[in-house]
Amino acid sequence: MIEHRWLLWLLAAAAGWFALVRTRFGFHLYAVGGSEQTARLSGIRSHRVLIAVVAGLENLRVAWIVVRRLGGGEDGRYAELRRRWRAKGREQLTFGIFFQAQALLAAVLSLPFLFAVFDGHHGLEPLEWAGAALWLVAVAFEVIADAQLERHKRDPGNRGRTMRSGLWRYSRHPNYFFQSLTWIAYALIASAAPWGWIGWIAPALILYLVLRVTGVPPAEEQALRSRGEDYRRYQHETSPFVPWFPRRA
Repeated sequence: MIEHRWLLWLLAAAAGWFALVRTRFGFHLYAVGGSEQTARLSGIRSHRVLIAVVAGLENLRVAWIVVRRLGGGEDGRYAELRRRWRAKGREQLTFGIFFQAQALLAAVLSLPFLFAVFDGHHGLEPLEWAGAALWLVAVAFEVIADAQLERHKRDPGNRGRTMRSGLWRYSRHPNYFFQSLTWIAYALIASAAPWGWIGWIAPALILYLVLRVTGVPPAEEQALRSRGEDYRRYQHETSPFVPWFPRRA
């Protein structure tokens, strides 16, 4: 049984780094993988079960999405980053740094799970129940957003047209928004543990990356190139991230 949280953290970080370097999967799954897999090794059972269930279900869902995309071409966001870095003459070097950085980030993103695993309090506390409730709502809406977009893409009549219905009427990136909320939920659960507030580093990093690096910026650039004026109108009408009522044209 692992009794020291930092030994568990080092083992999880090593496992996450190896998985990222070998597979080049997105860092979301591996950020929690090591702590999730070893959550049963220490701590009070109720805390271990809660964090393992919420993190496990969400990341199995993300893993399934990734597996379904295998062989279907590169993710549009990565293709946009590749195009941008190729234009600057440093595609391979930047991608090498990019994937190594994801592996390092996985260790930082595992912090909420680490503190939850070693929570020694008996029974679940209000913060943990609040985190679980937020997670449930966030995952439900994330699944709905993904399903709405998938239906839109499957319809040949929508080729070249921007999704403007359902949750996508209120946010240009509802899937990213609700996925970010799942990380806030993990941090809430961790906050019930001693020093668990450190786990808020993870959702802060996720928000920065989604809003500034690998999420919204390349997705918007790719959409502008493929849909042009139609997407510009959508940008003018629709909130970029947090769902809100659309502006009048």
